[in-house]
Amino acid sequence: METRPTTDRVKENLFNILAAYLNGSKILDLFAGSGSLGIEALSRGAESAVFSDQNEKCAEIIKNNLEHTKFSEKSQVFFGEAQLILKKLSQQGKKFDIIFLDPPYKKEIVPNILHALMENGVLEDKFIVIAETDIDDELPEESGCMVVSKKQIYGKTKLTFYKRK
Repeated sequence: METRPTTDRVKENLFNILAAYLNGSKILDLFAGSGSLGIEALSRGAESAVFSDQNEKCAEIIKNNLEHTKFSEKSQVFFGEAQLILKKLSQQGKKFDIIFLDPPYKKEIVPNILHALMENGVLEDKFIVIAETDIDDELPEESGCMVVSKKQIYGKTKLTFYKRK
C-alpha cells in the first residue's frame, strides 16, 4: 500500500485555516499515513494527538516520526481498521476537537467515517472534521450533527470542513 502524502501547499493552507483552533486542541489523525498532519498540529500547539492507520508499516513510521520530533509523550498510535479504532477510542472515553480524515482516494470511505465519529461519541462539543479527498469525490453536505462549513480545492485535492450544526 502506498501512502499519498498531503502536498505542502495543501498542508500550509490547511494549517492557516486551522491556526486559531490548534492551541490546546486534541487531535485525531485517522488514516494517518506518516502522521504528518497530526505532527504538524502538535508542532503548532495542539495538546495531544491520536494517530491511526490500518497499515502496520505506517504505524511504525508514525512512531519513528514521533520519536524524532519528540512528541511521543503527547501521542498514541493505533494500528487497525478505522471503524474499530473509533470504537476503542470511544470505550476509552476519548473526545477530539480536530479530526483529520485522509483516506485512500476514490474509496467512498468518508461518509461512513463521519457516521462512526458521531455514533462512537468521540467528538467534542465544538469540533472540526477535515476530509481530504479527490476533487471528484462526492461528500454529504450534512451528516447527523455535522454540516459542511467550508470547501477548498487545490488542483485535484479537495478539503471539506465539517462542524457542528
